[in-house]
Amino acid sequence: MPAPERIPAGRVTAPAAGPAAPGPAGDGRDGPGPSDRELIAHGELTVRGRIREASNAVLYCSVSYRGRTAHCVYKPVAGERPLWDFPDGTLAQREVAAYEVSEATGWGLVPPTVLREGPYGEGMCQLWIEAEDQPEEQPEGEPGTDAAVGATTDGGTADGHADDGTADGAGPVAPLLALVEDDEPGEGWKAVGSAEVGEGRTALLVHADDPRLRRLAVLDAVINNGDRKGGHLLPAPGGRLYAIDHGVTFNVDDKLRTLLWGWAGEPLTGEALEVLARLADALADGGPLATRLAELITPAETDAVRARIRELRHTGRHPEPSGQWPAIPWPPV
Repeated sequence: MPAPERIPAGRVTAPAAGPAAPGPAGDGRDGPGPSDRELIAHGELTVRGRIREASNAVLYCSVSYRGRTAHCVYKPVAGERPLWDFPDGTLAQREVAAYEVSEATGWGLVPPTVLREGPYGEGMCQLWIEAEDQPEEQPEGEPGTDAAVGATTDGGTADGHADDGTADGAGPVAPLLALVEDDEPGEGWKAVGSAEVGEGRTALLVHADDPRLRRLAVLDAVINNGDRKGGHLLPAPGGRLYAIDHGVTFNVDDKLRTLLWGWAGEPLTGEALEVLARLADALADGGPLATRLAELITPAETDAVRARIRELRHTGRHPEPSGQWPAIPWPPV
């Protein structure tokens, strides 16, 4: 039975008006009320609709707890489509593990994510991020584009996570991914590769030379993300960038497939090397991250995380495509 059909259709409501969307994730709730993580871990889930474009069952919900209400995504394990190359554990557990590693970096790149019981059994619950809209036209001074996907490049800080130092949260909104007609990326962009755009034409796929994306490229290398698409990048108010959909991660074999190859082979930043050192300490036997991952992925997969971190620290460079399989996910968006 296809995974989505395991969720009885008659029990899933059509999208309906619900509570107001929350602000940026990870707000810590310094004032009264539960934190984001407490909210999604303990709140009452109400299914509002279903995201039908997803390959697995993805339910759009409201969650309420101790006077606070927000939106979230709930992915029940019962709605997962089995994958031959991920036979151990569940995709939901991998999504939570990706959040735990993201939090350990201090970069806060993944919205608050927990494993919990819901209306259709155990599943992943993640705070909904209301992404900023893309501009209709390319900002002046950027390379001409045929298409654009992604987020803002205006920087900013939020909630005690790392500041990229790029801007003050004001100014024009620009895409993080684009197709350009030039042979080389313009200033402020990194080349990924050529792409067919129809009628026998090709264009150069580029992504912004943005510190937030560079941090995400390091995180993806650590968790061995096999599916980093453009649609998985969510800009939030205040310059925060979030990444979602981490079910296809933590394989013991090299599965890295991403649109963020622009730094391939380049030296890692000093910040990234410091973060990798902290991750190595947290993943030592008995370390807090090692203990948490032991609840979510297999010992072999945790050892593979340690090995990838050692390799990154040893080379001091961003990884490069192996050439043994497609390096870019399909579809890319």
